[in-house]
Amino acid sequence: MNIFTRTYYIYRRWLKAVRLFLLAAGPGIIVMVADNDAGGITTYTATGAKYGLHLLWFLVLLGPVAYYVQEMTVRLGAVTKRGHAEAIFSAFGRFWGWFSLLDLVLTDWLTMITEFIGMTAAMSIFHVPRLLTIAVVWLVMGAMIFSGRYWTWEKIALLFVGINLIYIPAAFMVHPAVKDILYNSVVPHFPPGGFTNDLFFLLMANIGTTIAPWMLFFQQSSVVDKGLHEKDIAFGKIDTAIGSVFTVVVAMVLIIVTGKLLYGQPVNDAAVAATSIMPTSRVIGTLIAIGLFDAGLLGAICISLASSWAFGEIFGWAHSLNNKVKEAPWFYAYYFFDLMLAGTVVLIPRAPLVLITLFVQVIATTLLPAALVFLILLLNDKKTMGESVNTRWQNIVNIGIVAVIILLSTMYGISTLFPNMFK
Repeated sequence: MNIFTRTYYIYRRWLKAVRLFLLAAGPGIIVMVADNDAGGITTYTATGAKYGLHLLWFLVLLGPVAYYVQEMTVRLGAVTKRGHAEAIFSAFGRFWGWFSLLDLVLTDWLTMITEFIGMTAAMSIFHVPRLLTIAVVWLVMGAMIFSGRYWTWEKIALLFVGINLIYIPAAFMVHPAVKDILYNSVVPHFPPGGFTNDLFFLLMANIGTTIAPWMLFFQQSSVVDKGLHEKDIAFGKIDTAIGSVFTVVVAMVLIIVTGKLLYGQPVNDAAVAATSIMPTSRVIGTLIAIGLFDAGLLGAICISLASSWAFGEIFGWAHSLNNKVKEAPWFYAYYFFDLMLAGTVVLIPRAPLVLITLFVQVIATTLLPAALVFLILLLNDKKTMGESVNTRWQNIVNIGIVAVIILLSTMYGISTLFPNMFK
């Protein structure tokens, strides 16, 4: 076989692999980029404004953490053909099944509210009334699921994923020093002022926006609804890895931009960050506002489905995006109920919307260990998982993640009771 023939066959092999990857890709990229939702954007802008570039290293660490957690849902969904809620009910019984479901419902509903807060705040910068924004979002999200095909929904969701990357050019526009980015990205250190309650709160919020319970339920159910099999697991892992890189890049960009332009200013809202930046750079401020709306929309799209899939699995309803509305009425009914309820809360006069946004991330972190423990136990069931069971290294990493989150959650609870402990 001559070199040209060998090159041709290598090219054909790679082309086939790329095509197979594109067929399997979607759930991982969508869930990871949707992780940078409205609450996440607010958290990153608040972090950058308060601490500059000093916490970039923390975001870099959270990328692999998110990947290790989420890739377990790929294996579990592809092997069992069950969503996360159904898998927990089957393996641990009704008590723990309902516990995990109520955990999901609480965090999902609160997080959905933050998505609408972010979207309405972003559009208010362009003088669009809250009610109009919410009504348009309801229509868009309704239209996305009425096609009766998972593939159609996924393609539209991937379009919003692409828009979410709109922040990236802003990082180049503020001309950050490369050496400062590299140093703050690879050398763990605390910002000036040391370890305080404010720093601890933002660390917890960053964890909560990078790894959330809804992500576990969404990706596993998405893998099942898409119809991925065990042979697709390798592509599912690549899909998730690419998504985790996007997550970290967007988070770092927002911290770099606000760290350079708003350092030292009191910012606790991404919309405030956008309007504060506009006098300096209208383009960057506009990019952040558009990105904030898209982040809220993408988050709402995924979170609402995570709950609907979970309820469908538990109650035995038809619960696939491949079903028409008349074929799965309760699945779609819950989807719209969740959507309408979250949007309506944002219309309540003088509701503490900014406080809700930041605290939701911390609540998600506090409830996350329980969801992770269930996931790890499921992935260690050799009878169910077969060759896809967790390896020793995967268990070490994931148990370590759970231990750290439990430690931080405990410390946060103590710091709340004793506010002067870390001063």
